[in-house]
Amino acid sequence: MTASLLRAVVAAAECAARDREVRLPESALELPPPRPGVFRQALMTGAVPRIIAECKRRSPSRGVLKRDYDPAAVALAYAEAGAAAISVLTEPTFFDGSLDHLRAVRRTVDIPLLRKDFIVSRYQIAEARAAGADAVLLIVAAMEPARLRALIATATEFALDALVEVHDETEIDTALSAGATILGVNSRHLHTLAVDPGVHLALAARLPADTPAVAESGIRDGRAAAVRARSGYRACLVGERFMSEAEPGHALRRLIAEAEVAA
Repeated sequence: MTASLLRAVVAAAECAARDREVRLPESALELPPPRPGVFRQALMTGAVPRIIAECKRRSPSRGVLKRDYDPAAVALAYAEAGAAAISVLTEPTFFDGSLDHLRAVRRTVDIPLLRKDFIVSRYQIAEARAAGADAVLLIVAAMEPARLRALIATATEFALDALVEVHDETEIDTALSAGATILGVNSRHLHTLAVDPGVHLALAARLPADTPAVAESGIRDGRAAAVRARSGYRACLVGERFMSEAEPGHALRRLIAEAEVAA
C-alpha cells in the first residue's frame, strides 16, 4: 500500500462515511447500551498473551483468505476457543468487509469487539457503536495529530475504547500526546505491506508500563506470542494465521496452547 494509495483509502473512507450520514444521520443511529472499557479490561484480565482473533475474508497482501466466509461462525469458534476479544474487518475495498459482518458477530458473541477499518470521522465511530463494537482502530499514519486527538475523544464520548495503531517511535509519541490509552504496534509497513516482526521487540522499551500494548501482524505461532508477552505486550492481534486455515477456531486453540507451553 503506497503512500498515495493510503491517502486514497482514507479519502474514500471519509466520502463513504459522509454518504452514509446523509442517508442515516448520527442522531438517527440506534445505539445499544454502553459497555465502557470492556475491550481494555479484556486485555488487562487473565494470563498474557491475550489473543484478539480477527475475522476477515481478504487481505491486500494475500488476497482472498476464505471464500466461504461466515464471520458469525468464525467469531463463535474464536469465542469458544478462548479469544479475549474479536476484531472484525469492515473495510469493503481491500478486505471485503462490511458493517453487516460486525452486526452479525455482535448477535452471535458477547465478548468485546473491535471495529477494524480506516476510521477517520466521527460518524464512523458513532456507527461502530450502533453496529455493536466496543472499540475502534485509529491509525496514527492515516491522520494528522489534531484529528487523532479529536477521534480519541469521540470514542470516549461514545463509550468505546480506541486501539491506536503505531509503527515507529515517533508515532508512539504522537499517540500518547493525543491521549491514547491502548497502543497497537503493527509490524506491517503500511506503504509496502512488508512485515518485520522485529519491530515489536524494537519498540517494546518505548511502551509505557501503564498503557496496554497489542502486537499486530507477523505472529505465526504461540512461541512468537509468548515472546511478545515477555517483552511487555498484553495481547497479540492475529488474523491471517487463523483465517488461512480451514478451522480458524482450532488454529486459535493451538496457538494459545503453544503460548502456554512457551511462557
